[in-house]
Amino acid sequence: MDRTILLFRILFLTGCGVAGWFLSVINKDWKTEPWFGSFLGLALGLCVILADRLMKGVSLRAFSSATFGLTLGLVLANLVWASRLFDNADENVRWIMHLSIYATFGYLGTMLALRSNRDEFSLIIPYVRFMRQDPHEQATLLDTSSIIDGRISDLCKSGFLEGTLVVPHFVLDELQALADSPDANKRVRGRHGLDLLNELTNNPAIEVKIHPTEHSADPVDTRLISLAHVLRARIATTDYNLGRIAELQKVRVLNIHLLAGTLRHSLINGECLRLKLVREGKEPHQAVGFLADGTMIVVNQARSLIGQEADVTVSGAIQTSAGRMVFADLSRNGPRSSSVVEPR
Repeated sequence: MDRTILLFRILFLTGCGVAGWFLSVINKDWKTEPWFGSFLGLALGLCVILADRLMKGVSLRAFSSATFGLTLGLVLANLVWASRLFDNADENVRWIMHLSIYATFGYLGTMLALRSNRDEFSLIIPYVRFMRQDPHEQATLLDTSSIIDGRISDLCKSGFLEGTLVVPHFVLDELQALADSPDANKRVRGRHGLDLLNELTNNPAIEVKIHPTEHSADPVDTRLISLAHVLRARIATTDYNLGRIAELQKVRVLNIHLLAGTLRHSLINGECLRLKLVREGKEPHQAVGFLADGTMIVVNQARSLIGQEADVTVSGAIQTSAGRMVFADLSRNGPRSSSVVEPR
């Protein structure tokens, strides 16, 4: 690529020199000194190449934004000049005022465009963004917590979650900051998230896109919700507070924890099942077993059966901060259901 650019620049300089030489031959004043035109052509070509070097770090989006802002500024300047506010000005200074107005509004329009949020500005330029009408093709924004959680990959593989997964660049920055953290727990979580994201991007069955974003002092959650509005996307997260704030701002949220709770096996009072009892309960007479989804079942009067399978009847359930806890009693009449629950 570097050699191609260098070759193109040499050809461009040569073309500028040749064009200057031909212009000198055509011009009567420079006809006797064609080298002067070649020199001017080469000088102009070098200025263009220098400008290209200075714009090396400028992206196409930034250039498009600046162009749009400049155009808008010049339109406003033209409206101001067309208002005939300066018709009574002296003829000697009118051209200076004309130039000053166009330069001022052009500068203000360009700077306003460059300082605008690129994600919002991209709705106008460089192209009109056509939103997908198929709900299955809706983009899903991933936050840091959903990537570290890891279950998003299984949801995509199973077909429950379709469409493109979008990872904003500031989420990548947050993962990298966690991976480089001096705190051991944060460092492990960050590296785990980067590994899982790498697996997602390498999976041909899952479409993952890294969305470029500009640096901002706004909190990550605020930027994530703002980007969801711009892309008309939903947010996948395990952060309860982020989910509530996003819902208040009319952004659809996929909370993986809530989904997991919804998919848990539903037990009703009086239902019988066969359960493997694995350890003692809190009370002296209790034994504990677990459903496949991790729900704990506390069986009364069953401590002597620890390590064995027993027929139990559900008697009630409570919701705790650690999850759902189900209470059961030993079944006297045998199981009325064919369910056999393996220990966790």
